[in-house]
Amino acid sequence: MSIVIRCGSLIDGSGRDPLRNATIVVEGDTITAVGRDARAPAEADVIDASHATVMPGLIDCHVHLASTPKSVQQRLLTPYSLQIAENLVNARRTLEAGVTTARDAGGTPRGVKLAIEQGLFPGPRLRISVVGLTQTGGHGDALMPNGADLRVADAEHPWTVVDGIEEVRKATREVLRAGADQVKVMTSGGVMSPSSEPDVTGFSPEEIATIVSEARAAGKTLMAHAQAPQGIRNAVLAGIESIEHGIYLEDDVIDEMRRRGTFLVATLVAPLWVLRRAEREPGSIPPYALRKAQAVTAAHVASFRRAVAQGVRIAMGTDAGVGPHGTNAEELALMVEAGMSPMEAIVAATRTAAECVRLGHLTGTLEPGKRADLLVVGSDPLADIRVLQDASQLALIMKDGRAFKNTLGARIGQPA
Repeated sequence: MSIVIRCGSLIDGSGRDPLRNATIVVEGDTITAVGRDARAPAEADVIDASHATVMPGLIDCHVHLASTPKSVQQRLLTPYSLQIAENLVNARRTLEAGVTTARDAGGTPRGVKLAIEQGLFPGPRLRISVVGLTQTGGHGDALMPNGADLRVADAEHPWTVVDGIEEVRKATREVLRAGADQVKVMTSGGVMSPSSEPDVTGFSPEEIATIVSEARAAGKTLMAHAQAPQGIRNAVLAGIESIEHGIYLEDDVIDEMRRRGTFLVATLVAPLWVLRRAEREPGSIPPYALRKAQAVTAAHVASFRRAVAQGVRIAMGTDAGVGPHGTNAEELALMVEAGMSPMEAIVAATRTAAECVRLGHLTGTLEPGKRADLLVVGSDPLADIRVLQDASQLALIMKDGRAFKNTLGARIGQPA
């Protein structure tokens, strides 16, 4: 099937100025032509977006589709089978928000990814981490002070609270066996964990080097939950490709990230959602998490500003699951408030994000040979990036050449 999209303004994801009155030709799941003089098939389904902006689908480099904002009590009362149902609902909500590709940073099992790939349920194209590796007492160790553990290991979620060279080696191999597309490692403490602090380092350089070696041997990349200065430094120097959160960045490490091409996935919205939930739902956030969220917010934004100013590669990520799924585009507005231009934020959520998740050959820009992952937006996001947060502005959401949402209709089989 051929589809022709008539664009009012085309933002192709490359960072170039928008192109007026362009045409996109889609054959099957692939873009075959883009431009003012793109040659369209004689008979095609024509979508008229001449009044709107066409841009690539968003890419969120840090989500937790298996997580929904809940209190500790609610988590303990949720059966695993219900969690899978919620996981699939969250995937749909993410796609409804215009996110056509997402990197899951832990929790989503391989079966959910396969269900989406096989068309059983709607959702974004997924790259999954399965479970993040952490040390005893580190971020992700969910043992509560009374001895209850919020984390359960099974065939699809290996046990990854590990210490020492041999334990981290085995855990990395088990995560890869469980279907991880990339390996996630906690090189510092975090906000939501009960027994770690954001400024505390996790794992030794030797343990991190072992994890990196095992991932590389399997042809996989890595992402590091890294908030503490030394935890960030250890991850960057070990060659981990992306730093998640990056709350306490130091200038020499920022320089090293720029030199190496290390990605920063800042998730600026994550601590804000912790504070919002605490205000809206008193008692839903443990006191230790609220204290830490309040402490990190200013440093988080300041680090992001310096990274942008010094030319670090920024890829969009939200930590969705800490906050509600389907609100992903708020991150772009926060990135603009913290120093990026609207076009830079869009590139961070398209081309650069695709490169971060190692799918730049497939998606992230609108050009011949790439998958037809695109949005039609009723208003101009370069004039107001916040329009991407309004679902009613997303007139068309297309993934792999198939319209998940289409309020524009099409002139079926008309001359293109």
